[in-house]
Amino acid sequence: MTATIALVDDDRNILTSVSIALQAEGFLTRVYSDGETALKALVDNPPDLAVLDIKMPRMDGLELLRRLREKSAVPVIFLTSKDDELDEALGLAMGADDYIAKPFSQRLLIARIRAILRRTEAAGGGGSEGEAELPPAIERGRLTMDPARHRVLWDGKPVTLTVTEFMILETLAQRPGIVKTRNQLMDAAYHDDIYVDDRTIDSHIKRVRRKFREVDPDFDSIETLYGAGYRFAEE
Repeated sequence: MTATIALVDDDRNILTSVSIALQAEGFLTRVYSDGETALKALVDNPPDLAVLDIKMPRMDGLELLRRLREKSAVPVIFLTSKDDELDEALGLAMGADDYIAKPFSQRLLIARIRAILRRTEAAGGGGSEGEAELPPAIERGRLTMDPARHRVLWDGKPVTLTVTEFMILETLAQRPGIVKTRNQLMDAAYHDDIYVDDRTIDSHIKRVRRKFREVDPDFDSIETLYGAGYRFAEE
């Protein structure tokens, strides 16, 4: 099935050029020139992935993502200003799946989009050949993860995770008590030789913890081993 990509940017030249490049690669595209216009469309008719610029009038990309994450876990790639680490950290902390600094190559953006869509497919079971081929649910004490449905429960209460957050948590939960380094978590969540730094993984972990603490303020099952990495606590 052809994936639909939403592009949100107040620079019409970027909207036009990126849309043409994506269509040439077989994607369907929807374009929006401001956050306010995009928000309703992204919630009412979610695309497979959204590319959001941070610096926009009326409603910037950070505010758009904040409101979007209240209702949707659609994968998001942020476009940030070059060397603007604050924007990158904020975007990741708020639930973005990836970011690319402007100016960027369209080949890089397309590679990142394909990588995230592959992770989305993997988290969702990767096909419809029958229940026997669906990945099994993971149950670790109070945690239940259903990769086939991209569903996470804690004490029976739903926790909404992005694709990247899901992949990181799944990697930790598969082997409770085993320390996973940041590099191992990067490999699990970012295939295709895409480089991300330690801060990216740390931001995703903080976001996952925050989401679990919204349903259980005492959540402490993701442990930090300083200088080593992270692990999911054994029951």
